[in-house]
Formats: sequence, structure tokens, C-alpha cells
Amino acid sequence: MARPEPRPAVTPAFEVRVHLHDLKPQLTDMREEVLAGLRSTPRRIAPKYFYDQRGSELFEAITRLPEYYPTRAEISILESRLDAVCALLGRGNALLEFGSGSSRKIRLLLEGLRPTAYLPVDISREHLLEAARALAADYEWLDVHAICADYAVAFELPWRPEDAGGRLVPITGFFPGSSIGNFERPAAARFLAGVHRLLGDGGQLLIGVDRRKDKARLEAAYNDASGVTAAFNCNALLHLNRALEGDIDAAAFEHAAHYDEAAGRIEMHLLARRDLSFTLAGETFSFAAGETIHTENSYKYAPEEFRALAAGAGFETVEEFTDAESLFSVFVLRAV
Repeated sequence: MARPEPRPAVTPAFEVRVHLHDLKPQLTDMREEVLAGLRSTPRRIAPKYFYDQRGSELFEAITRLPEYYPTRAEISILESRLDAVCALLGRGNALLEFGSGSSRKIRLLLEGLRPTAYLPVDISREHLLEAARALAADYEWLDVHAICADYAVAFELPWRPEDAGGRLVPITGFFPGSSIGNFERPAAARFLAGVHRLLGDGGQLLIGVDRRKDKARLEAAYNDASGVTAAFNCNALLHLNRALEGDIDAAAFEHAAHYDEAAGRIEMHLLARRDLSFTLAGETFSFAAGETIHTENSYKYAPEEFRALAAGAGFETVEEFTDAESLFSVFVLRAV
């Protein structure tokens, strides 16, 4: 019997609506960055090293913890005020998201705004394409132009949609999750100025911002009783062990997070429980008991502080929405 001819692979219909624009962002040399951070005083590890597969799973678990309010608060604002948000932003623009995902937040906006096109920006090509395909599969009317770039570094849009008359379609930016809080304040100002340049005069930005609040409430959110945030913080060490052939005893470190009221930021650290040493990427590091590795800052903003930051980058505040407890803000900004 003759062997049947193999059938050609069938491309899912939604794939034709997913377009990749790879700007080939320069990836930091992980080895050199990590070793330089551990040699520095104080010692540090960039928070991006939380996020291997296990770290991403732990962060998703954090967002569901009773103590961790930001995700719930932001979603509650978007759900309860979606009509007002969409009325201010206007429907039918292009929607540019800094970061990419298929979460409830972006789905609310896609359904409410019905954008001409969705432009997610992310440095991870694989994650970007996975999220883009998931959304294109679920929204048969949606064209996705995925941009592989480091949004923390200035870049040019590789593509912009035009209307039937050949005019550029306005762009609405979206930066959720209070990710602006992970920038040091001067860097946050530079980032917003770069967003202003991308959007152009008249462009709009919808941005989530965590507010300054009671120290006890903040510290509880980053020191949950079930220890998930502690596991998330310590997972960075396990990630480095695998990636850089290390022998760090993660159990020799403990999670520590506190709120610096003067700086307006939560600091996360890994604190050595005892004198210890370990090898990473062939280099040996020694720690005294009580010495720490600084893993993350998360800045909080009073509403007037953030309005001033935005104004300095060329944005006027159109509206501020908050949740029932005034824990979190979602700002609508316009580039002027």
C-alpha cells in the first residue's frame, strides 16, 4: 500500500491577524549584570530575575492573596468605571500596551474600546507571541501588531495604523499594574517622557498607580501570612542557581520587606540568616549574618505627586479613578 501524502500544516485562521515587529532588543548579559550586582555595596539583584516559570506562577498566586490589594483594586476600578474610561479615551483608536498579556485587564479594554489594532510591547519574544496569539484567537475582529522591544528604553513605533483616508489613527497607551512604581523616580520621569513622544500630542495614556498609604497596610501586602511573597523573593536565588551554575542555599536567606516612608517605597531584600558563602558563575561570594541582597523597590505615589510627575513629562491629567478604599488610582492622561 502506498504511503499517503502528508497533509500540509494548517495555519489557524487567527494567525494571519498576528504580526510581529521584532526590534531585536539588546538583552543584558545576565552573567555580568548579576555578578556586578552581587559585588556592589549594597548588594542587589534586578527584580526581572524573579520571573522564571516558577516565579511567574508565584506572582500569579500573590495577586490572589487577601493581603495583596493592587491587582484587585485596579480590576475593580476598570470593571466599575469602564464606560467612563472608554468615553474619555474614545473608541476605535490603536491600543498600545507596555508589557503584554491576556489578563482580565487588557480584555476589559479590548471589549470596551474596540481598538483598530492592539500593539503589545514586550522584551520576551516568546511570551509576546503567546499572549498575542491568545488574544487574536479569542477576538476574531482584532489585528495584533506585536512589538518585541524593551519598553524601558526609547524606541520608535515600527508600524502605525491609518484610517480609510490615510490619516494616522490616534494611539491610546496602557500601562497597568503600577509597574511605573518599579522605576526609580528619575527613571519614571524619563519613561513617561518617552511615552509622550511615542503617543504624540493628543495621545492618551491609561496608567495604574499604587498610592501612598498606611505603613501597616503596605507591609502586610508584601509580607503575606502564607509566605507566598517570601517564596517569590527567594525563588530569584533558585533561578540564578539554574541559569548560572550556582550553589546558593536559598534556605539560608529569608525574605524581608519594609516601607520607607520618606522615600515612598517598599523595599524587598533577601537577608542572610548566618555567615555563608556560595559560588555563582564560577565566582565566590561571602555574606555576614544579617547582610542583604536588595531585590526590588516599589514606589507609591500620592495623587498630587503623580500628577506633578506626569505634568513634567508633558501630560495633563484628564481624570483620576480610584477604588472604594482609595488604595489605588487609574489615571487618564493626555499628551499636550
